[in-house]
Amino acid sequence: MTKPLNVECPTCGAPVEWTSASAFRPFCSERCKLIDLGAWAAEEHAIPGNELEDDLFSGDLPPREH
Repeated sequence: MTKPLNVECPTCGAPVEWTSASAFRPFCSERCKLIDLGAWAAEEHAIPGNELEDDLFSGDLPPREH
């Protein structure tokens, strides 16, 4: 029998067993999952894009107001 994979929670770093018993994997809890979701919504996380594509399409949308 193989030992289950352990990963670190991306939010707090707690160990998480990668099994179906870990309902929020890769997060340790719903709280950590929601903290991460909030960071994406607040644009604290971003997936890097292609600068050329960003320049080509940047005029297609009105400027954002903060």
